[in-house]
Amino acid sequence: MPETAVRELGEQVVLNFGPQHPAAHGVLRLIVTLHGEIIDDLKPDIGYLHRGFEKFGEARTYAQFLPYADRLDYVSSITCGHAFVEAVERLAQIEVPERAQFIRVILAELQRIASHFIFLATFANDLAATTVFLYGFRERELLVDLFEDYCGQRLTYHAFRIGGVPYDLPAGFARKTREVLKTLRVRLDENDRLLTGNRIFRARTEGVGVISARDAIAWGCSGPTLRGSGVDMDVRRAAPYSVYDRLDFDVAVERSCDVLGRYLVRVEEMRQSMRIVEQALDLLPAGPLMAKMPRALRPAPGEARGRVESSRGDMSVYLISEGGEMPCRLRIHAPSFGNLQALPIMSRGQKIGDLVAIIGSIDLVLGDVDR
Repeated sequence: MPETAVRELGEQVVLNFGPQHPAAHGVLRLIVTLHGEIIDDLKPDIGYLHRGFEKFGEARTYAQFLPYADRLDYVSSITCGHAFVEAVERLAQIEVPERAQFIRVILAELQRIASHFIFLATFANDLAATTVFLYGFRERELLVDLFEDYCGQRLTYHAFRIGGVPYDLPAGFARKTREVLKTLRVRLDENDRLLTGNRIFRARTEGVGVISARDAIAWGCSGPTLRGSGVDMDVRRAAPYSVYDRLDFDVAVERSCDVLGRYLVRVEEMRQSMRIVEQALDLLPAGPLMAKMPRALRPAPGEARGRVESSRGDMSVYLISEGGEMPCRLRIHAPSFGNLQALPIMSRGQKIGDLVAIIGSIDLVLGDVDR
């Protein structure tokens, strides 16, 4: 370790964790104050990936910003695009066709499963469970193949449009999706058995990174990070959008408030997302894919907010229009930002060796933090 990385302060040591560390999830720097092996304090230092997307959005038309939205949370790009089109459609009072809404839900839930498999793989790798790391990416490939069938891309999909979706489901997509979900159920159970019942995994996760429900709410946590602390809050249920109010699913909640609880929430969420996709395929109606749209979209002066439950939590896009082709203001509320703020609470009093597990349990994507 370079001498500049460690500075002794009496009995305390200040350690720079990241941004180069492989467990820092990209470009996160943590300034960690240690007393021996125990973390006395921790301060996240962000901004290494800042790209100015919100200002880009104010200098481009509503439609031109959609590919940028895909690159906010690049592990769950469809849910980012979903939040943006929801905001624009509310601002412009656009009625999206029912078939397009069902297709959006199908794609969004497949994206949630794919994102959680990346979490499962990388989280297991952080804890030295290499087998699950390989299996997680193997499972994700089956889902990425479905996205490639739909829109030709495998990471940032540009799969939604303002007013609907650009393509219908390709021939055989429903059959192939059901087969993939059948396979993934079996493989998810296998991964679950490999990790959840493993005594080394339990020792690394039980009672580690504890944050109470009160603190999780106070620090702005959302998604599995919040529900892992026993708070039953899911935007799909609390403020339904698209056609979620017509679908039957359970909100995954764990009350252990620790790393293990956040892991278990995501495992159960994958199972619930599979239920949602199968229901949406069963109920998929016939009809158009796009609303009737003007050649140039100029929403009337006003403001609107699109809010969705992304793979990492409560994500929303806030727009202000002055009647032009570009928004006057565009602001993004990203779940990883709020979840990261709670990291010091989870880490104080823990051992430095447990920090990697705690970071992995909140499933950070730094593109979701640095906008």
